[in-house]
Amino acid sequence: QMQLVESGGGLVQAGGPLRLSCAAFGGSFSSHAMGWFRPAPGKEREFVAAINRSGGNTYYGDSVKGRFSISRDNAKNTVHLEMNTLKPEDTAVYYCAAKYSINYYNRPEKYAYWGQGTQVAVSS
Repeated sequence: QMQLVESGGGLVQAGGPLRLSCAAFGGSFSSHAMGWFRPAPGKEREFVAAINRSGGNTYYGDSVKGRFSISRDNAKNTVHLEMNTLKPEDTAVYYCAAKYSINYYNRPEKYAYWGQGTQVAVSS
């Protein structure tokens, strides 16, 4: 079993950067793909970004592509989300999640472990 703890959320002005972190405890971190999700209208979770086990492949939702970057450090059991050019519509609680299976990176139901979330507020 794995516990995920997000951090780094806060208040930031539009256009600014923010870095989110997620620390994993227990389980085998390097055996799991990692993802970031946030609530969105009409969806339980909107796919933001994901990264495969080794960190060699990354995936992004259309709304954040080109602005956000996901990375991981398997030696430290951490995953990060570097957010740039933030927009007010990026305001949300961001959740870190872990998935053992391959593929389906953009589907929240495929992720078995979830953190409590960290709040990001972007002012206009």
